[in-house]
Amino acid sequence: MIDVESFAAGAWFGPGDRAAVVSSAVDGEPVARVGGATLPLQQMLDFARGRGGPALRAMTFRERAAMLKALAAALTAGKDGLYALAFDTGATRIDSAIDIEGGIGTLAAFASLGRRELPDGQILAEGDVANLSRAGTFRGRHMLTPLQGVAVHINAYNFPVWGMLEKLAPALLAGVPAIVKPATDTSYVTAAAFRLMIASGLLPQGAVQLLTGSVGDLLDRLGPQDSVGFTGSAQTGFTIKSNPNLIRHSVRVTAEQDSLNASILGPDAAPDTPEFALFIKEAAREMTAKAGQKCTAIRRMLVPAGHARAVAEALSARLAATPPGDPRSESTRLGALVSRRHRADVLERAAMIGREARTIAGDAAAGEIAGLEQGAFMRPILFSCADPDAARAVHDTEAFGPVATILPYRDLGHAVAIANRGGGSLALSVMTHDPQVAAKVVAEAGAWHGRIYVNDRDSMAESTGHGAPLAPLVHGGPGRAGGGEELGGIRGVLHYMQRTAVQGGPAMLSAIGGDWVKGAPVEPATVHPFRLRYGELQIGQSLRTPLREIDLVDIEHFARFTGDTFYAHMDEEAAGANPFFKGRVAHGYLLLSFAAGLFVDPAPGPVLANGGLDRLRFLKPVKPGDAIGVELVVRDKSPRNEQYGEVRWDATIRNRAGEAVAEYELLTFNAL
Repeated sequence: MIDVESFAAGAWFGPGDRAAVVSSAVDGEPVARVGGATLPLQQMLDFARGRGGPALRAMTFRERAAMLKALAAALTAGKDGLYALAFDTGATRIDSAIDIEGGIGTLAAFASLGRRELPDGQILAEGDVANLSRAGTFRGRHMLTPLQGVAVHINAYNFPVWGMLEKLAPALLAGVPAIVKPATDTSYVTAAAFRLMIASGLLPQGAVQLLTGSVGDLLDRLGPQDSVGFTGSAQTGFTIKSNPNLIRHSVRVTAEQDSLNASILGPDAAPDTPEFALFIKEAAREMTAKAGQKCTAIRRMLVPAGHARAVAEALSARLAATPPGDPRSESTRLGALVSRRHRADVLERAAMIGREARTIAGDAAAGEIAGLEQGAFMRPILFSCADPDAARAVHDTEAFGPVATILPYRDLGHAVAIANRGGGSLALSVMTHDPQVAAKVVAEAGAWHGRIYVNDRDSMAESTGHGAPLAPLVHGGPGRAGGGEELGGIRGVLHYMQRTAVQGGPAMLSAIGGDWVKGAPVEPATVHPFRLRYGELQIGQSLRTPLREIDLVDIEHFARFTGDTFYAHMDEEAAGANPFFKGRVAHGYLLLSFAAGLFVDPAPGPVLANGGLDRLRFLKPVKPGDAIGVELVVRDKSPRNEQYGEVRWDATIRNRAGEAVAEYELLTFNAL
């Protein structure tokens, strides 16, 4: 028997006299005692706000990203113990891989995201600088800073590791401490993963805490700098979002709730097509992976009426070949539900669906499975509803287990209408080889679904599957699904930050944002900046080159050499009639080439490679006889690894009169 401890204000608290006893989903034997203790809730909040938050905010984004990377490595080293514990939740080894490897992978993905896309500072400047004055001396920009409260994460039982880590990763990367509240039924797995993180010594004190058992009045103690992330039932989500204290203080609440996800078999996907076979494979996997206990699992299968029988036969055969069994067996593909109590709830809801649909496979009234009587096992139940328009329970009732319904449709518009009757879902999938089908589904269903997964013969080999949320993309959905978003790459990080419109002069905005803003002071380099290593370069260092004259010989040679004989460069009469040029002009790419010749230092040195150009604009034509020079300014720097970092240069090409004729951002890789 495992005593699942809470970690509050830097100390461990064991379960109390009123602890809940969690039984194994496999054999019904007690495996853990959870909760029942009186925890110092206000101390937890004070510890997070007073210790964890300041410590995290003192770190840069890059330092937090490195911390996440190291945490992922620590969890990887201890993951075998997590797998061993997870069998008692009813999960097979493959099921647990989705949870454990998926959670660690999400942590690593946010670490990589932070290293690549976030600055080596504590303030995130967002978007372009807005010019608020004629001369450009007063400008504005959005800046993001971490919330100065605590994130309370209330997680579901089905993914005890991934559910914790997918919320923690963006919060910690943003610089916000968290209190993790796992679901009781699988909290012993979450607690084991949490212990690995604490034991690693990588986290500042107060950065993470673990609350097992009841949350008590924790939500009533939150304030405007705090946030709540919830995954679970719609009813609990409603209770949380309607909490008067959260409403009064405008506490940010993200909810990921019940979801009647659908999958559409395209009208073009006949039984002899790869898309039909793919649909059957994905439908069966979504019903059996984690025993159907996935928030993204397919609950409604929308198929052309003419193919409904073929789908029912093929899917029934596939499910019959996937019997439930002991999750410890390597041959088992369908484990147990998390508890017998939960199984009873699934069967009750399946019976409600069965009142308006015909049973194709399984039986909502079936008794115990021979040899597995003590566990929470059940066979998949597949229904077919002949009249999806008249049905109600099919579109309103989520049986959170291996239960799904086949729904025939007349045409694609009818299929989309049925999919949207779920009232908002996390995931809708479409199996089609017809791009027009996919385009119509996205246009007419996108507003009702958080993610639309399109798959066919061309992408099936590398696709991730209908039910797989991925770190770079948002995970959430409108309406019934909760109306929230998690993950989403940088978007997930920004949820834990405050966007503030900052106004001031270019020098002020540059100092605040940590990158050079056009118009801010520059520091002329005393040596060529290409001779300086990454660590020696400073934001605002600049180089101004001498001028180089451009004549017709240069233009004609460039045209012949490159093959770019566009009339504006070679035909005086035609160029004269052009309202932009009114005569022959130099190629834009000739200007870039000559500019490089002006600012490049040719000898071997710290500049290892040219990383390309961003935001190139040609502003004014250059005519033969004019001259150009270049001003380079170090705009931003981003370390990449132990050998080099990326330097972003602001480049402006000016003519003899000092007018800007081209602007762009140059990227170089410089040795550290």
